[in-house]
Amino acid sequence: MEMNISLGPNQLVTARWDNFEVSTDQPVSQGGQGNAPSPFELFLASLATCTAFYVLGFCRTRDIPTDDVKLVQRLITSEDGKEEKAIEMEIILPPEFPAKYEKAVVKAASMCHVKKTILNPPEITLNARRA
Repeated sequence: MEMNISLGPNQLVTARWDNFEVSTDQPVSQGGQGNAPSPFELFLASLATCTAFYVLGFCRTRDIPTDDVKLVQRLITSEDGKEEKAIEMEIILPPEFPAKYEKAVVKAASMCHVKKTILNPPEITLNARRA
């Protein structure tokens, strides 16, 4: 997979690949316009949506309704807000969710590819070249 990244006005940055386009911005407090999520917010969203995808798949293969299944993610930071300490995720199950599957759905959710990549990071290389 290859993404092409373009630098826009102010703090806007846009990634394009296949038929997709995702833009990021910075909050106004950091010199941006606040018109799009920050790159770190997209990272957090990718972790949460990936986890939710595995919950969804688990439920669908067992014909468990998902209308009232939710996932909440919390970023825990240091007191001064400068350091990320933890990411907590919680699957909110409705009362009718089969109790026998509670531990299994958590195990399925932990299979998220984004989480696995964070825990076993690939080598990241960076270089520059002239066009």
